[in-house]
Amino acid sequence: MDSLPPGHTGWLAGARDPDVGKALALLHRQPSHLWTVAELATQVGVSRSVLAERFRHFLGVPPMAYLTSWRLQLGAQLLTSTSRSVAQIAGEVGYESEPAFNRAFKREFDAPPARYRLKAKVAAAK
Repeated sequence: MDSLPPGHTGWLAGARDPDVGKALALLHRQPSHLWTVAELATQVGVSRSVLAERFRHFLGVPPMAYLTSWRLQLGAQLLTSTSRSVAQIAGEVGYESEPAFNRAFKREFDAPPARYRLKAKVAAAK
């Protein structure tokens, strides 16, 4: 990370930035927490607008969009590595309801969680 040029953007550059890096650490440490931009900014020690601008600069998305994507990535990993129910996984990654998780997951992966899990099992069996 230290060898990245000063104007570089992306996840590593964001992690190197003191404010975005702290926000990323919080989101990754507690993905199921009911984060808001205001609470995240308070924890980081900056204003909401500064956090949103810096996050967008480095990662190309606002903090809550990043969190949604991170939660869905975690959910996908849990679907393929555990036998937990979709409802359990939804709660584990921060969704208050299984239907909300299902909708978001389908938008991200073009398949509902149960079908995604089944496809992964079939692919692994080949």
